[in-house]
Amino acid sequence: MDTSGKRESGHFDRAEMPFVAPCRNIGYDAPLRWIRQGWSDIRRAPRQSLLYGMALMLLSYLVAGLAWKLGSFIIMVALMSGFMFIGPVLAIGLYSISCQLQLGKKPVLGYCLREGRRHLGNVVMFAVILLVVFLLWARAASTVHIFFPPEAHPDWRDMALFLGIGSAIGALFSAIIFCAGAFSLPMLMDRQVDVITAMLTSIHAVLRNKGPMLVWAAIIVLFSAIGFLTATLFVLLPLIGHATWHAYQETIDASAWPQHGEPARQVQEKH
Repeated sequence: MDTSGKRESGHFDRAEMPFVAPCRNIGYDAPLRWIRQGWSDIRRAPRQSLLYGMALMLLSYLVAGLAWKLGSFIIMVALMSGFMFIGPVLAIGLYSISCQLQLGKKPVLGYCLREGRRHLGNVVMFAVILLVVFLLWARAASTVHIFFPPEAHPDWRDMALFLGIGSAIGALFSAIIFCAGAFSLPMLMDRQVDVITAMLTSIHAVLRNKGPMLVWAAIIVLFSAIGFLTATLFVLLPLIGHATWHAYQETIDASAWPQHGEPARQVQEKH
């Protein structure tokens, strides 16, 4: 790989870096392997993982409960917007736990919190982009109501049209968010990379591995639904978080970018 854009001073010229990080082709068995690796991380660091999981679970129930109780669309959008800012910061801590375990270290909660604070700028930018997509999604969802049958007792065909259009729009925005976020946050935590490159890398990797990533998306939805209904999100959310770190490590080759705290000249020597 050409590393001429990296300077001996320890900095690197971002203009000379690849447009996206290359990705590897993965098999349909990869998502189950990530789950096993994520479970192994929880067993090796149960206190740290479950504390993060408890915080995420309480936050998600708080958002859902307030939105249901207040019943205001505007308030629901505001609550979901706040969740999009806070959730990624907590997720960074889960990736940090897996990273520390991978390096043979004992995870320290204080270090995980510092990791979240150090990447706060990139995480906020990521959250802002997700927020824009969410607001567009909310606007599209409200617009879909023009297709709602005006009759008091609508025909099933009219309801099928309304539900079909709404489901298609929801699936489209869900796919956009999943593609952009599948690998971007772990890459931002791991490497000195900008938000746009991380998100484009994530989209590229998902599109190159559509089948396995569809399985992975289905597992995330299934686990989230089970966790929400059975109050086991404090276990299943960390499991997904740890598994996502291993998914990133297996799928994305981000070696062209320095790790945080690693001088660019060390990356040049590796190549």
